[in-house]
Amino acid sequence: MELFLRVVLMILWIPVDWVSSQKMEQNPPSLSIQEGGKAMLICNYTNYSPAFIQWYRQDPGRGLLFLLLIRENEHEKQTGRLSTTFDTRVKQTAFHIAASQPADSATYFCAADTQ
Repeated sequence: MELFLRVVLMILWIPVDWVSSQKMEQNPPSLSIQEGGKAMLICNYTNYSPAFIQWYRQDPGRGLLFLLLIRENEHEKQTGRLSTTFDTRVKQTAFHIAASQPADSATYFCAADTQ
């Protein structure tokens, strides 16, 4: 029996130098994958250059749990099965979960900071 995981990506944008034209978009808004598969979540940003991106997860009824931080001068960072990339040329950050497990089912957030 195949087990499908549901991962929902949302955006949490924490502005420090807030400008009304700053924008982040997530892709895809939700994702279903097979157990053992690889998940990739993307945040695109426009009209500003964040100094770093943070990734969080939130389980139902719980607070945010910090996962990874990547700075603009880093291209890739990995911790266990989790990794993230930061591509300033295309104004995009991606979050990857390798060898997904049922416990990975959660809501994931990216947060950008300009300082």
